Amino acid sequence: MENRIVTVQRKTKETDIELTLNLDGSGICNCSTGIGFFDHMIDGFSRHGLFDIDLKIDGDLEVDSHHSIEDAGIVLGTAIAKAVGDKKGIKRYGSAFLPMDEALVLCAIDLSGRPYFEYDAKFTVDRIGTMDAEMVHDFFYAVSYSAAMNLHIKQLSGVNNHHIAESSFKAFAKALDMATMFDPRIKDVLSTKGSL
Repeated sequence: MENRIVTVQRKTKETDIELTLNLDGSGICNCSTGIGFFDHMIDGFSRHGLFDIDLKIDGDLEVDSHHSIEDAGIVLGTAIAKAVGDKKGIKRYGSAFLPMDEALVLCAIDLSGRPYFEYDAKFTVDRIGTMDAEMVHDFFYAVSYSAAMNLHIKQLSGVNNHHIAESSFKAFAKALDMATMFDPRIKDVLSTKGSL
């Protein structure tokens, strides 16, 4: 199995981001974004997907959290795409139901090479900690398009905004872990087209 560790950097007038992702890690996360709740979400994603992540963001938080979180999604999606490479031997699809107390979220992924995003979750507050609640949607949108993946996230139950957001990140982690796993029965890519 080849090494699936990648580093992606992105620097704009709004953000300076560096991310190192190891798809075959053990859930070690070193995260500094300046947004406490977002750090908590990335840590949960790392731990429950068993991905090693080093993420540092220097963003224009004096404006708001938007640029930092959206650009982090772009960088993570780019890192995922680079890490899976030609996708030979991986399962391609992954899904997970993730319960967190009263919240239950479904996430389904297809590493198809075609970006598409569906999101159905309802937040009843504007912010969770210092993170704008609407940025949960925007983060996953950016990930799906940068990684060229189909990504569906659906809230099946839940009233606590923290739980809904956290179960979304953890469900995504479990689904992505499944989709990026190697299966010895898959000799090439899992597609009738011969490539993804």
